[in-house]
Amino acid sequence: MKKQFDSITPALIKQRKSVHDTCRQFSKSPSKGNLTRVKSLLNTCGADVYIEAGLHLDYGDNVSIGDRSYININCTIIDGPQCSQANITIGKDCFIGPNVQLLSVSHDIDPTKRLAKHNFADDIVIANNVWLGAGAIVLAGVSIGENSVVGAGSVVTKSLESNCFYAGNPAVKIRKL
Repeated sequence: MKKQFDSITPALIKQRKSVHDTCRQFSKSPSKGNLTRVKSLLNTCGADVYIEAGLHLDYGDNVSIGDRSYININCTIIDGPQCSQANITIGKDCFIGPNVQLLSVSHDIDPTKRLAKHNFADDIVIANNVWLGAGAIVLAGVSIGENSVVGAGSVVTKSLESNCFYAGNPAVKIRKL
């Protein structure tokens, strides 16, 4: 269910700037200390999670990553703040390919309403042992079932069942695994 919030309040601008600074520092110097700082921004981060340089978060506090998941270079996670109550969950043993985008925030389609500058956030749930190929985009309100694979460059606009391979724009089921 979409949750509305206003991202241009002074408090949220300040929080985003701080999170962006932490992510930029990690990108410039992907040291263990900077990785620890990035992980501390998250709601939860499991054991043996590896994150490559180039991670971008907006807030981080509604993002959870399961044990042994791997996030490759230049991952963009546009997440809503705590007040949006929209979560991004990455399960255990997931592979997030390079240049993947997880976009839980959107805007109103109606041009008149969009002038109010409201944001809408919705959950993204990626179950255990999912592989998102390079450049995949996952939109708000989507769940991806366990053991599924999303092909490189795919755009996931609707929830996907478990144990299947998906590809395309929009992503469609290619076959059962």
